[in-house]
Amino acid sequence: MRALVINCTLKPSPQPSNTEALAEVVTAELVSRGVSVESVRAVDLNLRPGVKSDMGTGDDWPQVHAQLLNSEILIIASPTWLGRPSSVAQRVLERMDAMLSETDDQDRPVAYNRVAGVVVTGNEDGAHHVISEIGGALGDIGYTIPGQAWTYWHLGPGAGPDYLDDERGHDWAHKTARAMAANLHTTAEALAAHPLQAPPA
Repeated sequence: MRALVINCTLKPSPQPSNTEALAEVVTAELVSRGVSVESVRAVDLNLRPGVKSDMGTGDDWPQVHAQLLNSEILIIASPTWLGRPSSVAQRVLERMDAMLSETDDQDRPVAYNRVAGVVVTGNEDGAHHVISEIGGALGDIGYTIPGQAWTYWHLGPGAGPDYLDDERGHDWAHKTARAMAANLHTTAEALAAHPLQAPPA
């Protein structure tokens, strides 16, 4: 089984990413369950604006799209800015919009029988809003969102330290991250055994 993490931090590599650090707790649990994990830091790529899977010369999205189709588990990881997902997360979701019209050889939406979850970090409140926005979009595209397939960390409300700068709240966030991984993996196994079929005509 394969998983893809799309980190939607605003920080380009090699800057440390709080969001990546929390996502790694989820991926460590997935790896312990035999899942192969790949990670992408979206801000490092040239993701052209649009709602197609290939926006032409210089567009790096096609390689991410191929990784999505090669993964049974997807994790979108985003910081909270002004109580909302990052602009990079919005760009990723807009590019994934093309998957709404893509089907497999059995006429199933390509996101069917794949699961997804959300990781959020920020030094202000708004994590549940970010989770609902990203999770709702992924559900629209066709991903299955298991119960409690999310984790977050913040010390809001108001400005405060970053995840990598403060150990407070880590125990809860990590416990939730491991539960998230377990729920994603178990649901992905269930869908592999009993896959969704094409929607009725």
